[in-house]
Amino acid sequence: MISNPLKATYFLVLLTSVCYAQRFSTQESTAWKKQAADVSIIRDNYGVPHIYGKTDADAVFGMLYAQCEDDFERVERNYINASARMAEVEGESFIYQDLRMRLFLDSTKAIAFYNQSPAGLRKLCIAFADGVNYFLYTHPQVKPRLLKRFQPWMPFLFSEGSIGSNIESINVNELKEFYGKSPGNILEEKSDDGKMEPGGSNGIAIAPSITSSGNGMLLINPHTSFYFRTEQHVVSEEGLNVYGASTWGQFFIYQGFNEHCGWMHSSSEADVMDEYMEKIINRNNELIYKYGNEERKVNGKRISISYKDGNKLKQKEFTAFFTHHGPIIAQRNGKWISIKLMNDPVNALIQSFTRTKANSLDDFKKVMELKTNSSNNTTYADDQGNIAYWHGNFMPMRDVKFDWSKPVDGSNPETEWKGLHKTSEMIVVVNPKNGWLQNCNATPFTVAGENSPKKNDFPSYMAPDPENARGLHAVRVLKDQKDFTLEKLIAVSRDPYLPGFEKLISAFQKVDSTEFRARPFEYLLPFRLITKWDLRWSAQSVSTTLAIAWANRLRAKASERMPAGLSQLEEIQFMADQTSEQEKVDAFKETLTELIHEFGTWRMPWGEVNRYQRITGNIEPIFDDKKPSIAVPFTSSYWGSLAAYGSRKYPNTKKLYGTRGNSFIAVVEFGKRLKAKSITTGGASGNPDSPHFTDQAQMYCDGEFKDVLFYKEDLMKNVERSYRPGE
Repeated sequence: MISNPLKATYFLVLLTSVCYAQRFSTQESTAWKKQAADVSIIRDNYGVPHIYGKTDADAVFGMLYAQCEDDFERVERNYINASARMAEVEGESFIYQDLRMRLFLDSTKAIAFYNQSPAGLRKLCIAFADGVNYFLYTHPQVKPRLLKRFQPWMPFLFSEGSIGSNIESINVNELKEFYGKSPGNILEEKSDDGKMEPGGSNGIAIAPSITSSGNGMLLINPHTSFYFRTEQHVVSEEGLNVYGASTWGQFFIYQGFNEHCGWMHSSSEADVMDEYMEKIINRNNELIYKYGNEERKVNGKRISISYKDGNKLKQKEFTAFFTHHGPIIAQRNGKWISIKLMNDPVNALIQSFTRTKANSLDDFKKVMELKTNSSNNTTYADDQGNIAYWHGNFMPMRDVKFDWSKPVDGSNPETEWKGLHKTSEMIVVVNPKNGWLQNCNATPFTVAGENSPKKNDFPSYMAPDPENARGLHAVRVLKDQKDFTLEKLIAVSRDPYLPGFEKLISAFQKVDSTEFRARPFEYLLPFRLITKWDLRWSAQSVSTTLAIAWANRLRAKASERMPAGLSQLEEIQFMADQTSEQEKVDAFKETLTELIHEFGTWRMPWGEVNRYQRITGNIEPIFDDKKPSIAVPFTSSYWGSLAAYGSRKYPNTKKLYGTRGNSFIAVVEFGKRLKAKSITTGGASGNPDSPHFTDQAQMYCDGEFKDVLFYKEDLMKNVERSYRPGE
């Protein structure tokens, strides 16, 4: 019997630790401890981990261990999702999301990909799994929601190097309609007007000809959900020395730089997957589809999805259907629709890791020849003064007589892919005369201003991307500029002009203001604040508050009449031209009424309404007007803000709180000695008790960047903690 309460508590903790650690063998833990001896993790004064390993595999081991220290929940979440097991932890609303994943990849396929991969890649994947498992072994107090052991084949559950892959563009609601209408509803992230906040990223490369130092520069500015990636520096004695953003659970820096070059991925609308209308025949209860003069059997596959229902685990069974094009994902107008897309995890992982060790433009071009970066554009700069841009990377060759923006006839063999385009055949720009390149998820035909590629030189499927307000803005702030410094590049990335409001405000200026003049203090003054606004955001601007609230309300009024498939700029044009004068006036009056109801006055500075808040480390955030928050001056990228902040109200809030937009941001200058600055939304840690949970939040909101401690001599002057995994 243990009578001392402190001893009893210690005994229970020890017993729990021993029991929990028994998942791993002594042989495994001994091997992990041995590998940990070749790894050191140095946390700088912002908590950013700098991982040093003897080999690349050692560095990956430490990289994943450090990620788990900072936010194991997000590491696990990404692999629960990739394993198509979200419904097991979140319930039936995720059944069809899991089914979507299972149509393309499952553990059996991932294991097969792993087994056929090169030995060097397998070694990295083993280190990935060992780093996570060693964290769990040494942190028995961490209770995974589902995955109690990570496996080396798990990285092959992603069809490409980006976790937010092409698979996720498949409409889950259509999938649900085809394979079963219940149970569950589909979860979507909404912005304040009920539409998705535009995703994507900004990439800008600056040539030495227009910099003060004569060195090339790069802006890395992904727009993601907040805390989607972690900032890390990973170094090995085998030539790895890379800094940037890694998606939780990935063993490579996704957007970043080494001493010689840097790369920024921005989401692309290049057509890399196609839908096929299949001609299905039910003959004697056997499904057949037409292909040329042939009749082929539709393949069926039984898929069981487990889902949580209260305290029980239930299963829903599906029979999924496939043609040689791919899985059936929908039925439209009586036609079954299949989809074909890239599914090459082996080469995608090789490309993603090898990219981080490129030392020159020629090296980077060789990496691009793997052609598996299917969902992204790439903006590049290096220490030799080169800047470059690739619009997409994986690009199927097709017969241009078909409209590939719509489903094509699956029974016609002429609609088959004809192999892949060479990268030299794609939209690539290297060292344009103007000295800059930009991409903001828009058309590549303005990527270098007057020196951009010409649309007629390429098949339409290569670049269906429309222009957007951010693209217009980027060209505007880069054109005719010179003498760039890192500080000037930061300023450009935060230029406050909102070109998306030009036509809207111009249209509003023309309304009959008789009613407003009759009530000057109630209507005329705020009307003048909007119509005389300089279209620039700021935390102090009441005009910004009025304009955004009014435009969002007008957008909601117009949305029911908007034709489907409009681009952002076309939507704004529709709002300006196709809403009546009375609708504009009514939206304005309703905006004022709502502001007065919520805040007691319409005179609300934008920063008082638009707020940053991080209360918990939970993946699903909560917000509270009564708790501390920080003013955010920048706005949604929908209106052309290069610094993006997607915010909305929540059921219990009057103010707007952000969940996506600017996340990890860096500016880099390549020269004899690399210089870089960065900032991360909130901080390096997902633990609310950590000093690094929100220590970068005020800087993030104010546009202040910290110095990147790329060189060890600089790092050692700013060390918070140095240790080996497991210590």
